[in-house]
Amino acid sequence: MTRMKTLLLVTAAASMAFAGQALAHAHLKSSAPAADSAVKQAPSELDLTFTEGLNLKFSGVTVTGPDKKTVKTGASSLMDGDKTLMVPVSDKLAPGKYTVEWHALSTDGHKTNGAYTFTIAP
Repeated sequence: MTRMKTLLLVTAAASMAFAGQALAHAHLKSSAPAADSAVKQAPSELDLTFTEGLNLKFSGVTVTGPDKKTVKTGASSLMDGDKTLMVPVSDKLAPGKYTVEWHALSTDGHKTNGAYTFTIAP
């Protein structure tokens, strides 16, 4: 095999190996309320569904209200084969835009994080 073919083969194999690792992270698949949505009624809980199972001890959310204050939430739990993080909302939510910042540790040890917003319509 020529040197160039060997180099291309090794590069292709390495690319596939790293692509598989990137897909192993727990990415946010969906949420309720949905990202960038407007809802008429304040939610009593947030449901964040991920592409992989989560480690509850190292996964969670912080919710910030339109007044930039942190919203009080209850103890999180996992559902749907540990892929959905359910977070009860303890505070009464007023109309306005809310930001949900999340962090997750998948059961295979990969960390991810992100944020999204939703609005409660007046």
